[in-house]
Amino acid sequence: MKRTEGSSDLLVAFEEYISVTRALDSQTISSYLGDLRQLEAFSQKSLTKLDTSDVLAFLATFENKRTLNRKLSSVNTFFHFCHRQDFTHEKIKIPMAKVPKNLPKYLSPEEIMQGLALIDRSTVRGLRDYALILFLYASGCRISEALNAQRSDVLEGWLKIRFAKGEKERVVPLAPVAVKALEAYLAEQTMASIYIWLNYRGEQLSRISAYKIVKKYLGVSPHVLRHSFASSLIIGGADLRVVQELLGHASLETTQIYTHIQKQNLWETVTRFHPLG
Repeated sequence: MKRTEGSSDLLVAFEEYISVTRALDSQTISSYLGDLRQLEAFSQKSLTKLDTSDVLAFLATFENKRTLNRKLSSVNTFFHFCHRQDFTHEKIKIPMAKVPKNLPKYLSPEEIMQGLALIDRSTVRGLRDYALILFLYASGCRISEALNAQRSDVLEGWLKIRFAKGEKERVVPLAPVAVKALEAYLAEQTMASIYIWLNYRGEQLSRISAYKIVKKYLGVSPHVLRHSFASSLIIGGADLRVVQELLGHASLETTQIYTHIQKQNLWETVTRFHPLG
């Protein structure tokens, strides 16, 4: 440090800087000040006596990367302020930790088939529930897209998704087993409607009802079936750009959340079949 100044004086000046100049909200200000006091207590040094090694030792106590990045934000902002005010010779800047994206939950084909086996297909409702789950898993469409699907949208094993996110139309193939289940349901569904999925009153099935159906037999939300569709394709060796097109993602970056499954599958293949595995 170039100048000697008490930590309390520095924190008062820093608080004024982040509240007036940076215009941070009161909760963030409180968090920043609390983090700095925690750093000072950990190092048992005044903030004016800290160096990079002290800061790194403090940060090493946090395993959660989001918590770590919050502490880092407080520390980096503080030392940036000190450098701007000429309290330090050099600006201390520690890079943020890379936080991994949340990995999507998905079911294996075996788990989905086990759930489907629980459905009583002797009734129209059972045929509908069975067909709906297969439809979602076979198409990878969003639940809103599925519920807006009309009878005329399924033709010769292809599904035309006309109500896609962002108003973009796409066409996806349906597995024969899903088409067969859909045909069995529609053959028994006598209520007239342009929509495929109907409730007992002959009205378009709601999102809440669809959620309850999938939750009842599989224990997950309908969106997990979309992830399961993509995951099954990746594990089977599908190209990421093909999966992107089938899912209707505008950007390949969105589809890249599934690359961890691809890497995991490659790892398991090598460890299982390679002589050194």
